[in-house]
Amino acid sequence: MALPLTDRGSVPLRLDDLSLSFAADVPVLDGVALEVEAGSTLALLGPSGCGKTTLLRVIAGLERPDAGTVRVGDRLLTGPGVHVAPEQRHVGMVFQDWALFGHLDVARNVGFGLPRSERRSSPRIDRSLELVGMTEFASRRPDTLSGGQQQRVALARAIAPEPSVLLLDEPFSNLDSSMRVRVRSELHELLGELGITSVFVTHDQDEAFVLGSTVAVMSSGRVVQCGTPEDLYERPVDAWVAAFVGDADFVPGTAHGDTVETPLGVLPLADRRTGAVRVLVRPEHLRVVADPDGTPTDGPAGLRGRVVLVEYVGRATTVHVDVGDLVLRVCTPGGPTVGAGEDVIVQHGGGVVQALDPASGAPS
Repeated sequence: MALPLTDRGSVPLRLDDLSLSFAADVPVLDGVALEVEAGSTLALLGPSGCGKTTLLRVIAGLERPDAGTVRVGDRLLTGPGVHVAPEQRHVGMVFQDWALFGHLDVARNVGFGLPRSERRSSPRIDRSLELVGMTEFASRRPDTLSGGQQQRVALARAIAPEPSVLLLDEPFSNLDSSMRVRVRSELHELLGELGITSVFVTHDQDEAFVLGSTVAVMSSGRVVQCGTPEDLYERPVDAWVAAFVGDADFVPGTAHGDTVETPLGVLPLADRRTGAVRVLVRPEHLRVVADPDGTPTDGPAGLRGRVVLVEYVGRATTVHVDVGDLVLRVCTPGGPTVGAGEDVIVQHGGGVVQALDPASGAPS
């Protein structure tokens, strides 16, 4: 379903060399350059304090950068000598705490950003509420709604003025875990229907991967890698990114072209390398088999170790195995097959692996 609120069509968003410091020599944004294709969603992923929300506020016009430009379509919104006011940018924003007005009903909250003549009654209010499934709640006050319903009202208010770009600052942070998953799926579907160019801020890898057609990982005010979720997970630029976007184990190795020697055996490499490397091993690519007597076997190569922890979460089990120099995590679907204190062999399940520089962004 196409967005019925505007005929402007989708436009791209481009950020070039954005820098901002709130204190001397402490950059909050450091040369950020990103491009969001028209109608797509960019997820900004990173730890707290990395500059994600500040970047969103710069796009919205709520902060003025020290340098750099913001363009929406062919409009320059921020640049040398240029700073378009927030209300003139055609940029909608859903705040982290939703920022609904408790003294106004749902309909008037949604109409707050419209011209004064439309704030009490407007087809744009009606259509925005219909899009988020909140038409029957138009006369209710926000404090009578659930967290998920309040989030929808905040989204309806952001899209009612027909924005060219939609910004969402961790909109699920006030929801419990089960509600987050449901509302996240609803938002994913709705963003596809709306076709609005969107930027979504989160520190949650699952949210970023579900909602973002492209994901930009930020650290210390810089974009350290930008690509599809598959790119980030399968081909991280360094160990820090690898560990941030998912569970990651690292084993030493020596690369010989398209293979690498590791304690887990000789494994195929995704890219040709030579010399000493760190090998990224995802826990779901490992398996454990019982090793009750500790004697050598004729089976596949592996590392002998002892189970120190078993974590069962219903859909999967993570087994922590002490193999001497490190503890490997092994994630398998279903329930536990081994217990704490058991001797096991950890084996790689096959498939290519990613080799990283030995000291590349080592995770803390």
